[in-house]
Amino acid sequence: MRMSTRIAGVLTGLTLALGGAAFAAPAAHADVTACINQVERELQGGEAPDSVRMACYVGLTGDHEQCVSGLTAAGVTNGTSVSACRVAPE
Repeated sequence: MRMSTRIAGVLTGLTLALGGAAFAAPAAHADVTACINQVERELQGGEAPDSVRMACYVGLTGDHEQCVSGLTAAGVTNGTSVSACRVAPE
């Protein structure tokens, strides 16, 4: 198996695991900060740029689709974008 295939498989599994954890998280802690924190975990310690912060704010207003498209446009993977935007409005 090629190394790139293995890495892709591991990253997919990690994304699914983190997405499941975010889905099961209590709603009391879900807000813009939770959305930004999920993205920053993907960036492995890097600080989220303003475009990510704005997309998470849009998610807070309840526009899930626009939040996801804003995060993916900022370079965030689709799996992380969906789970991060899911926690923003709750």
